[in-house]
Amino acid sequence: MTFGRVNPEFRLEDQGITGLGDVFYNLMEPALIEAALKNGEGTLGKGGALFVTTGKFTGRSPKDKHVVKTDSVADKIWWENNAEMSPEGFDNLYADMLEHMKGKKYYVEDLVGGADPEHAINVRMVTELAWHGLFIRHLLRRPERDDLNSFLADFTIINCPSFKADPERHDCRSDTVIAMNFDKKLILIGNTEYAGENKKSVFSLLNYLLPEKGIMPMHCSANHAIGNPVDTAIFFGLSGTGKTTLSADPSRTLIGDDEHGWSDRGTFNFEGGCYAKTIGLNPEAEPEIYATTTKFATVVENMVFDEETFDLDFDDSSLTENMRCAYPLEYISNSSDNALGGHPKNVILLTCDAYGVLPPIARLTPAQAMYHFLSGFTSKTPGTERGVVEPEPTFSTCFGAPFMPRRPETYGNLLREKIAKHGATCWLVNTGWTGGAFGTGSRMPIKATRALLTAALEGSLNEVEFRKDVNFGFDVPIAVPGVDTQLLDPRQTWADPAAYDAQAAKLVQMFADNFEQYVPYIDEDVKAAAIG
Repeated sequence: MTFGRVNPEFRLEDQGITGLGDVFYNLMEPALIEAALKNGEGTLGKGGALFVTTGKFTGRSPKDKHVVKTDSVADKIWWENNAEMSPEGFDNLYADMLEHMKGKKYYVEDLVGGADPEHAINVRMVTELAWHGLFIRHLLRRPERDDLNSFLADFTIINCPSFKADPERHDCRSDTVIAMNFDKKLILIGNTEYAGENKKSVFSLLNYLLPEKGIMPMHCSANHAIGNPVDTAIFFGLSGTGKTTLSADPSRTLIGDDEHGWSDRGTFNFEGGCYAKTIGLNPEAEPEIYATTTKFATVVENMVFDEETFDLDFDDSSLTENMRCAYPLEYISNSSDNALGGHPKNVILLTCDAYGVLPPIARLTPAQAMYHFLSGFTSKTPGTERGVVEPEPTFSTCFGAPFMPRRPETYGNLLREKIAKHGATCWLVNTGWTGGAFGTGSRMPIKATRALLTAALEGSLNEVEFRKDVNFGFDVPIAVPGVDTQLLDPRQTWADPAAYDAQAAKLVQMFADNFEQYVPYIDEDVKAAAIG
């Protein structure tokens, strides 16, 4: 049977998906929670939050993500970074998945990716789990209810965690699969309950589509000055670098915490909600995000809780370091009503340096910004991907390699052109270690990071004296009011300066070795900006 609101001419049957059991279209939050509880998918927590676990997959599985190699995309995809799947393998996968789905309940949410209607895409999400429907209602944008009567999807995503792929028959790596077919406008996800695969599939999709329209898709958070969208800032960074935390500044308006586009009209959020890490979440340092964990319909993922009081344990990482909560954007009191901003006035590249070498903030030239954007240096933090149990230094181009279907220079050149056209100031901000490498030093104080960012965004950093970093050639402030001066010079925070020098030389060489792959594709000024 069919339940809920749907375009009568665009049901699953109209897409060739037949033989299912009950299908629930566009249920709203209370009904989805009710269904999830009835199905035994989770536990109702304080305030009506839904506590769920995701089984063996508590992070993304990037090695199981495939792009179908059809003639139309063969010359456009960055194949060194994206695993191929044959059209025949995909056809078998789709047929077998549809057969597996027959007779089972499914939940359908018709949603939108992109706050700018001129560049938005309609996405139909078909999920086996009711809580996945709730999750994606938060993370994508919800059409007006009346608009559902005529909704047509540009792309359809089917997520079936109970389905296991056959690597030989389906031309994939393992029994877990995320397969993107741009020709058939289908994304298939099997054998993983981790909900982040749903949202990142949409992000990967937009990363492929938007550059052809001259729009820069960005793995970044964004905010703007209260009452002044012209004063917009964007924060690039991988998971764990502080995008969500640092953009949720109560003195600024939050546009979004993770995925945005930069068009000729300005900045726009792809999403309608936030997906925040909760490990060590502190009500004093991050009160707004902390408060969402007891709000109605927030999805709390992989967190240990007291079975009598239902109090969450923000320090118990026994399930995963990658514990998270998903909630609608409006749960943050200073969030934007329309998720739109102006052209970024400041571009911040966030990195989590586990080597303890980089300063807490540095000013970049446009060429240096492109260099560090293409390098994408950070440290993978525990739980973000399977098998990561302690921070690992890594280079993830464009601060989001797993989500980039096209070659990095496509995005790097777009960013550089927009920075030059709109006169943005660029900063590199290290939220990683100080006083030594991971295991010896300590994490950069968040209060210092916030103070430095505030000074950068308000323009007061333009009034201070800078020094030229001997390792990377960027400008580093010598003193900033309210910030420990020693912190600004990482060498001074190490007990053994000679050990710092050796570590810095090691990191510089890592940068140089990694950047060799881009040298044939970049201009001379970016090559010159490589190392100071």
